[in-house]
Amino acid sequence: MKLKARRRSVQASVDMTPMLDVVFQLIIFFLVSTTFAVLPGISLNLPESVTAESTSNLGITITADKNGGLWFNDKSVTFKTLSDELSSFDTKKIKKAEYPITIEADDQVTNGTIVKLFDIIRANGFAAVNLRTTDKK
Repeated sequence: MKLKARRRSVQASVDMTPMLDVVFQLIIFFLVSTTFAVLPGISLNLPESVTAESTSNLGITITADKNGGLWFNDKSVTFKTLSDELSSFDTKKIKKAEYPITIEADDQVTNGTIVKLFDIIRANGFAAVNLRTTDKK
């Protein structure tokens, strides 16, 4: 009697499930660890400038809109309460004269309003002031 030798073929397969789990975990890690710039929800038409330079978003942001509204960071203020906010602001071991302040003013805000803002800022000991603009194209 003749016996036939059956050969068993070996089937190799790669399980993709662990790799997909790792990729999914990496995606979640990068989504959670990414920081997003939080800008105030105040719509402004910033003035255009050809010579504008970028500055950091760190520090204090004072926003003035064309309707006369003022904001200290994201808090609505008046000229009187702005002075109070600036005088009580803790700059955390940085000299007030060196602490950065950015003024965001709509392009229709009057020069008088911007001068009042500068007076209040300087009266409270701050000196590093930037005016935020957009690039002219």
